[in-house]
Amino acid sequence: MEYRHLGRSGFKVPVLSFGTGTFGGEGKLFGAWGNTDVAGAKRLVDVCLDAGLTMFDSADVYSSGASESILGAAIKGRRDKVLISTKATFRSGDGPNDVGSSRFHLVRAIDAALQRLGSDYIDLFQLHGFDAKTPIEETVSTLDDLVRAGKIRYLGVSNFSGWHLMKSLATADRHGWSRYVANQTYYSLIGRDYEWELMPLGIDQGVGAMVWSPLGWGRLTGKIRRGRPLPENSRLHGSAEFGPPVDDEQLYRVVDALDEIAADTGRTIPQIAINWLLQRPTVSSVIIGARDEEQLKQNLGAVGWNLTPEQVARLDEASRKTTAYPYYPYWHQAGFAERNPPPV
Repeated sequence: MEYRHLGRSGFKVPVLSFGTGTFGGEGKLFGAWGNTDVAGAKRLVDVCLDAGLTMFDSADVYSSGASESILGAAIKGRRDKVLISTKATFRSGDGPNDVGSSRFHLVRAIDAALQRLGSDYIDLFQLHGFDAKTPIEETVSTLDDLVRAGKIRYLGVSNFSGWHLMKSLATADRHGWSRYVANQTYYSLIGRDYEWELMPLGIDQGVGAMVWSPLGWGRLTGKIRRGRPLPENSRLHGSAEFGPPVDDEQLYRVVDALDEIAADTGRTIPQIAINWLLQRPTVSSVIIGARDEEQLKQNLGAVGWNLTPEQVARLDEASRKTTAYPYYPYWHQAGFAERNPPPV
């Protein structure tokens, strides 16, 4: 397993991390993802560690905390062998302060997560979303206090706009507080919006991408084909409404290209889609999920080899939208590539 620095920090993470959204199976969304119990989680952790994958990602809202609890039980007695990444900000209770990135909510959320995880520290903590109703100074200073208290080691964000992240980094720099080194972001062959603003920001500011849903919310598994109905066992039946929008024609172009490269390489479609991501700028780690051991082992096969430049170019072309820069000012900036080139 290859390890990379997480952004511009000294912290190294495996290029593949394991997402524990399948642990617990509570609620419509997470029930569609999976319902792994403690025994199943222990086995999946075993497989990950045997492959050198040591980072496990969760969040307080995953199955209403059950994901963190099951992860904590699965790593009990081997905390020193794993890296834990988790998140908070979304509503986690009925109270007026059970949501957001206020000092009140973050302190309570971290303490609750530590209890569920059975740990006294979190390796990487990320805000799950931007809270526009809490001053950025309050949020960033609170996280810095938690770092200084030893409860958190590194900080990141998720689902932020470019200005959200840049203003937060500027605030941290101005006060000498701990800054964000990770951006847990949606990025896939059928969802390349990350490249327009967040990737250039990551390059400039040293923020590494932790990629979630690298298979386009379950659409790049190899089971979806042009002119065929959605498979009966697809998780999309229960979760499509929660996921990112998809251009069907772009999806089919990408799947066609993946099929061709799979035939050339003998690799699976998910392996190729993940390997493409690992060759993109700023990507520190790709978060993979699995309902069972076989699915996990398949995804682990995405590392240890690389697509050729020609294969990468084929996927780039197939996944490119008809209008490469659909929003202003991106289409305008594309005309000034001489001094303001796109990142990829």
